[in-house]
Amino acid sequence: MKLAIAGASGRMGRVLTRIVSETQGAELVGGLEPKGSPQIGADMGELAGIGRLDIPISDDPHALLTQADGLIDFTVPAATLSLVELAAQARIVHVIGTTGIDEAGEARIKAAARHARIVKSGNMSLGVNLLASLVRKVAAALGEDYDIEVLEMHHKHKIDAPSGTALLLGQAAAEGRGIDLKTRSVRSRDGHTGARRAGDIGFATLRGGSVVGEHTVIFAGETERIELTHKAASREMFARGAVKAALWASDKKPGLYNMNDVLGLE
Repeated sequence: MKLAIAGASGRMGRVLTRIVSETQGAELVGGLEPKGSPQIGADMGELAGIGRLDIPISDDPHALLTQADGLIDFTVPAATLSLVELAAQARIVHVIGTTGIDEAGEARIKAAARHARIVKSGNMSLGVNLLASLVRKVAAALGEDYDIEVLEMHHKHKIDAPSGTALLLGQAAAEGRGIDLKTRSVRSRDGHTGARRAGDIGFATLRGGSVVGEHTVIFAGETERIELTHKAASREMFARGAVKAALWASDKKPGLYNMNDVLGLE
């Protein structure tokens, strides 16, 4: 499967270059960066530290996507939303790991999935998606006398909060409880907030250093506390999950899929 990488010169893009290059059944055909990037024309292998591949980074998505069977995209919302329509026109697989996309953007992705095979997830790792499955089950088993809090920490360069993974875990908890996360989430607390409302799902965000990603879902009762935690040691797990998703989607019908579909967790 011929794969292109959006945001090829970034941290995730470089890891993806290495993982695609070493994955059986996958072939790296190019990378994308926006016009004006100093990395345009740079060799993807040299940027990734794996030696020259003679595959340059391009700023022309139209030309690159005609050569590709799939696009792996960990970028920013504006870039993803422009690429999702181009990927749909090219009828290729689009794996989206971008977070921070608003409701209007999500609607555009859903519309594009009528023509393209899109796999979208706030986190591509096996461990996190297993954790979400556990969170859903625990939330369903415990009543509202157990308060749910989602705590996350990432590196200081992350630009959105809460993280896509935190929201994925919060959504899993809401589904387990049978409630609407939009109306029952608490994103910040400051000043005289009053007592915690029963049944809400709280989020706490920490940023600092080079932390790849740490997430804990806390179920706090009056006499006990249950904590489910995932700690990421390397971006490699996200990259491997994304490549697995692309290969999985290669023979699927157009539609919007997630990692539960890829991993067979539902």
